[in-house]
Amino acid sequence: MPAHDHPHMDRTMPAPDSAPGGGGGHAGPVTWAVAAQATLHCLTGCAIGEVLGMVIGTAFGWSNAATIVAAVALAFVFGYALTMRGVLKAGLSLRAAFGVALAADTVSIAVMEILDNATMLVIPGALHAGLDDLLFWSTLALALVVAFVLTTPVNRWMIGRGKGHAVVHQYHH
Repeated sequence: MPAHDHPHMDRTMPAPDSAPGGGGGHAGPVTWAVAAQATLHCLTGCAIGEVLGMVIGTAFGWSNAATIVAAVALAFVFGYALTMRGVLKAGLSLRAAFGVALAADTVSIAVMEILDNATMLVIPGALHAGLDDLLFWSTLALALVVAFVLTTPVNRWMIGRGKGHAVVHQYHH
């Protein structure tokens, strides 16, 4: 759906593909709702990978570093996979879909991963708590909320410049 037809997008914002350089220029004002929706989409993939990585690392008693590496790697895998699933349905080749996913999600996932893993690290005992421990799950939930709240302004800024999730909007129906 073109950006100007998107129900949550400011009517003055041109479609990402109409910006100079196919999305590389300033695209215009973006609503907080659009930024939150893009962040939530990205957070979904990140959360799946993050939770899976934290669960695996905690279950196997891995070090904090190994657990975080697994969580970050899986967050990128699932984040990209969710974006690719949508753009593949729009008819893109696998290679093109991967390129769109990289452009749309890399910065957002990286910011989220820094924030949520930092949150997990600063809460004493969170990474060493067992899977049956409320501390583990409550800290993980808090970490994802922190990541969402602090990444939404980043996504708003990027979309407003025709970058990040703006490159995906032309493939949404």
